[in-house]
Amino acid sequence: MAESFRPSEIPSLHIVDHPLIRHKLTIMRMKETGTKEFRELLSEIAMLMAYEITRDFPLRDVEIETPVAPCRAQVLEGKKLGVVPILRAGLGMLDGILSLVPAARVGHIGLYRDPETLAPVEYYAKLPTGIEDRTLIVPDPMLATGGSASAALTLLKEKGAKNIILMCLVSAPEGIRRVAADHPDVPIYVAAVDDRLNDHGYIVPGLGDAGDRIFGTL
Repeated sequence: MAESFRPSEIPSLHIVDHPLIRHKLTIMRMKETGTKEFRELLSEIAMLMAYEITRDFPLRDVEIETPVAPCRAQVLEGKKLGVVPILRAGLGMLDGILSLVPAARVGHIGLYRDPETLAPVEYYAKLPTGIEDRTLIVPDPMLATGGSASAALTLLKEKGAKNIILMCLVSAPEGIRRVAADHPDVPIYVAAVDDRLNDHGYIVPGLGDAGDRIFGTL
């Protein structure tokens, strides 16, 4: 990580620093890791990160009966959850999240990065109903320049979303700063903060093009 970047300078940044995540991410970074294993590991990490993201979701008391006796227990308060992956790489994190919260509604945002300008270009958006009342998790494996993530968050806000969480696997300081500056109200959850971007806008050391490695389109 670049010495000039201190995670503490970004109040909205949360690094999910769990030994299992570190271990799985190391295997994902290896260039010899194949598509099947890469995809499975990404889904597993997404589930672990979703567990951390939902840690503070509110609960309410209910009266139930176990096979032995009545008791007071707790269930989720009914917070409506949506998951809106950024196409295409964000799809690789979707199943892991849904395995933890299967009732979540799913939308999609299609963005690609112009190879010349590195600016995001929107080509598709289909969102769940009632997004103004939902907590939306926006997964995207790589937070590089931050342009695509920032554009996706802007789109969601324009559609009425008020409570959004960005969830990325690997990030660069440049992307974190961009999203934090454009959307200081959006929590950013990442598994790792890498050193920097190279001249092509790729994260260093990173793990390559996440979409290509997920879908085998190298």
